[in-house]
Amino acid sequence: MAEISFEDFLRIDIRVGRIVRAEPYPEARKPALKLWVDFGPEIGERKSSAQITKHYQAEQLIGRQVLAVVNFPPRQIGKFRSEILVLGLPDEDGEVVLIVPDSEVPAGGRMF
Repeated sequence: MAEISFEDFLRIDIRVGRIVRAEPYPEARKPALKLWVDFGPEIGERKSSAQITKHYQAEQLIGRQVLAVVNFPPRQIGKFRSEILVLGLPDEDGEVVLIVPDSEVPAGGRMF
């Protein structure tokens, strides 16, 4: 495992946001959902393509808070432009489970 400095870690901007819209992304190579996440007035709304279909359906994600990296450059995922990386951990089968705060926190709050 490569070591990084604390300063390197601080360069990664991880924020909490609320999913305001979610829909299936059937055109993706691997099953995915398109997410629109609101990070509050400082950052606003950003989009992500997330391979989370094993544990989540689009309609059940609306209103949920998630953690995401907001300072990676955007990536084109097929016809969809992904602007953030929503964070998750693999379950025992390697399927993504979202990382979420265990209490309500203000949108846009930075992880540190």
